[in-house]
Amino acid sequence: MAPRVVVVGDLVADVVVRLPGPVRPGTDTGAAISTSGGGSAANTAAWLASLGLDVLLVARVGDDLPGRSLAAELAAAGVATALAVDPDRPTGALVSLVAPDGERSMLVDRGANDALRPADVPDLAGADLLHLSGYALLHEGCRDAGLAALAAAHAAGVPVSVDPSSAGPLRDAGPAEFLRWTAGCALATPNDAEAEVLTGSADPAAAAHELGRHYRSVVVTCGADGAVAYAGGRLHWTRAPRAEVVDTTGAGDAYTAGLLAARLGGADWPEAMDAGAALAARAVAAVGARPR
Repeated sequence: MAPRVVVVGDLVADVVVRLPGPVRPGTDTGAAISTSGGGSAANTAAWLASLGLDVLLVARVGDDLPGRSLAAELAAAGVATALAVDPDRPTGALVSLVAPDGERSMLVDRGANDALRPADVPDLAGADLLHLSGYALLHEGCRDAGLAALAAAHAAGVPVSVDPSSAGPLRDAGPAEFLRWTAGCALATPNDAEAEVLTGSADPAAAAHELGRHYRSVVVTCGADGAVAYAGGRLHWTRAPRAEVVDTTGAGDAYTAGLLAARLGGADWPEAMDAGAALAARAVAAVGARPR
């Protein structure tokens, strides 16, 4: 049987706006606009399912059409879900503004994600891995649920991977606090900007080494410059494959899924990092954050 991975965190409706150039304030700007499912945790779950893993997503949605549509989309992608339905808050939504070079800026309404509760977290006994989206810790409304997921995993002896998720909210929540909450996790997967927030170092290798004091293994992704891991007392560098960049939304989530699936399958660190990079290259070559 494929490994069972429980993913806890966010689920949103994505609106991706591909811009041909700068926005013209006060008047119309032509753009290519599409909608799809999003949310870092949900994206990672979808990519894991596309690789054949048994995946359960734990999240919260509103009692509305977007929430029901997102649940159906995940089911069609092979992701099992434990989605609490919030009676008061709408399903979260995100607008991703994608520049001509593929880089994106995000406008977020977290909606029901901020009301995720400890009671929404299921029993983790029997799971092979908990993957926790850092967004579940970076926002006060859902932080208790994120901490409850960590406690449940530790109590059940389930290893945990954690993604710090976003440099801005990470800085707001406090890097020292984040490190305290997640200390001892089996794996952390920050990008280079998040690693710098956590350590103060702009050198990814130095940051990975420093983060190795808090986590058993660390992989710092550096976009087109590849990635560096600190694991087993050693640094491992890998290159990123050449890729046509259309939209970088969800690239980090795809990388994490490829990395986790490979490691659960017995790959060594360089092999697993290459698997993550290959999946990220697929992600950036298409619009949207999920597998097509």
